[in-house]
Amino acid sequence: MIDLICGARPNFMKVDPIIRNLSEKVRLVHTGQHYDYAMSGSFFNQLGLPKPDINLGVGSSTITVQTADIMKAYEPVFIQGKPDAVVVVGDVNSTLACVLTAVRHGTPTVHVEAGLRSFDRTMPEEINRLLTDQISDLLLITSREARENLLREGRPDDSIVMVGNPMIDTLLRLLPEATGSKVPGGRFGLVTLHRPGNVDNWKLLGDILDSLGKLAPLSLVFPAHPRTLKNIQNWGLQSRVPRNLTMVKPMDYLAFIRHQQAAEVVITDSGGVQEEASVMGVPCVTVRPNTERPITCTLGTNVLCPDPREIPGAVIKQIEKRPAVPPTIPMWDGGAGARIALEIERILE
Repeated sequence: MIDLICGARPNFMKVDPIIRNLSEKVRLVHTGQHYDYAMSGSFFNQLGLPKPDINLGVGSSTITVQTADIMKAYEPVFIQGKPDAVVVVGDVNSTLACVLTAVRHGTPTVHVEAGLRSFDRTMPEEINRLLTDQISDLLLITSREARENLLREGRPDDSIVMVGNPMIDTLLRLLPEATGSKVPGGRFGLVTLHRPGNVDNWKLLGDILDSLGKLAPLSLVFPAHPRTLKNIQNWGLQSRVPRNLTMVKPMDYLAFIRHQQAAEVVITDSGGVQEEASVMGVPCVTVRPNTERPITCTLGTNVLCPDPREIPGAVIKQIEKRPAVPPTIPMWDGGAGARIALEIERILE
């Protein structure tokens, strides 16, 4: 039996194609890191994921406490189930916590989406990525530079396998179904912001809002993270929310990818959104000084914008450079889930 771990919204799209292709028995463990319906339950329904076998229900807390809580909750479940391997995806707190637990008990571990690096250790996700890759047995990567990162950090070459991007499997499978979701009429841009570096800094958040207003008359749709809304209110930034920006509740998966597909441009600080936009050929402006997914800049449609004041200029340039057809990124082809399943089954042998 394999324990397959998911905990936060970005994980669900990655575990789905793995479950669909594994012949081994899978125990799906949901840590409860994202616990509200919009961030968790609706995704399971739309993706067609089976109900989790285990829900640890850890809820929200600080990074340190949440990681510890996941380990404390998972260990008795792990001991009771005695899985033959533990598979984790991405870079959330659940990823590191469950790998640490498995390694302590001598169980083989697999990290899907290994080797991604922003080289910015102020990002909690970067610490999770670094530590998870150092202790995992099998490192499954989405792009070529990930191998170079892992080799530079001393990981053996035979532990690294290029499999492609499982999140793109889910995107390609469900995009036709998403066409039924309603989107605004006319030209619009899609905004997503959630990283602490942007939304937990009152000056940066204010500068971002000001810059978004300068994109008028282009209308913008912003599915706002609850923390972002709370900060806008607490810091009295409501007056700086521009008229061309419509703030809505977090969207379910199908509605969100349909908005991405129809958007004139995507403005984001999310890693996964950079990938999805690139595969759909939608211009993307990432409001960050770095990205752990540089392939979206070199082969995709993404550009970094470290200074929020430069968002308007970056958006104009990206829209002008929109490709006639979506770019091709090696092995982001809808077949990653099958390749991942094959490698997991090999390590069990």
